[in-house]
Amino acid sequence: MSELRWHPLLREWVITATERQERTFLPPPGYCPLCPQRPDGPPTEIPAPTFRIVTFQNRFPSLRPHPPPPAVRGNALHPVAPALGECEVIVYTPEHTGSLTDRSVDEIEEVIWVWRDRYVELGARPEIRYVFIFENKGEVVGVTLHHPHGQIYAFPFLPPRLERELASLAEHRAQTGRCLVCDVVADEESAGERIVVRSDRFTAAVPFFARWPYEVHLWARGHRASLAELDAAEVRDLARVLKTVLLKYDHLWGVSMPYLMVLKQLPTDGRPSEADHFRIEFYPPHRTREKLKFTASVETGAGTFINDTLAEEKAAELRRAAPAGTEPVI
Repeated sequence: MSELRWHPLLREWVITATERQERTFLPPPGYCPLCPQRPDGPPTEIPAPTFRIVTFQNRFPSLRPHPPPPAVRGNALHPVAPALGECEVIVYTPEHTGSLTDRSVDEIEEVIWVWRDRYVELGARPEIRYVFIFENKGEVVGVTLHHPHGQIYAFPFLPPRLERELASLAEHRAQTGRCLVCDVVADEESAGERIVVRSDRFTAAVPFFARWPYEVHLWARGHRASLAELDAAEVRDLARVLKTVLLKYDHLWGVSMPYLMVLKQLPTDGRPSEADHFRIEFYPPHRTREKLKFTASVETGAGTFINDTLAEEKAAELRRAAPAGTEPVI
């Protein structure tokens, strides 16, 4: 059962998706549902002997194109609505082991083109207002399948954090006539000390306002609202910079860095391109190799993050992390 329940204090929707309790949890490699179908092997989600990149509907979705009616009756205080939308899985490779970091620049470029395709196609549906592309990597962030993959949620509403960011962008433009993210990027490039990597078209940095110790934001340097506005040269450059950021994470301590990776871009509800600015954000849960940054009472209950590190120091660590010759010039 999936449904939307309204939170009257926060004024946002909560998705109730009870069937997700039954989703596959850390199966052994021989039973991975994201591997290619093997002769005489157990059935998988991909009935082919091999593939390059695959997308398909999540078997345990939070949102559905044809959702059932809500299980409960709402009222004026507690409205409910069907969980309309779409949840998809993107499988990066037929190889069960490894991560997106291990993909070549060519392969990452192909992933970006798939992201773009799904953003455009799902966003064209009239009921979809926001296409949210993301990856959860590592058991410490709750991953239940190790096979390298990402996900897409196509929302029928604007998710609350993204709605708040869009409001900030709109207010800044009304006051200054400029894009807020463009100004953030220009300020980071002027300061320089928090930049992790920079190319002709993209900049990645531990932002001044980082909430996680090794948080990195990867911005388009020119104003681009979404993946749909990137040309072929920009997609190629994004693949190179994304690969560099991933390498830096994995070479920081010599382990495969867990993270949450999210793509933020223009809603698909008809807003003009100046309403948002394309970016990829990473939230690794580690504050040291052995210690995690937990979202405890102040973060979860009050909504105020406490970062016990300096963004400038963490950026310097990441700049030094990757092997020489792997990254674009800073």
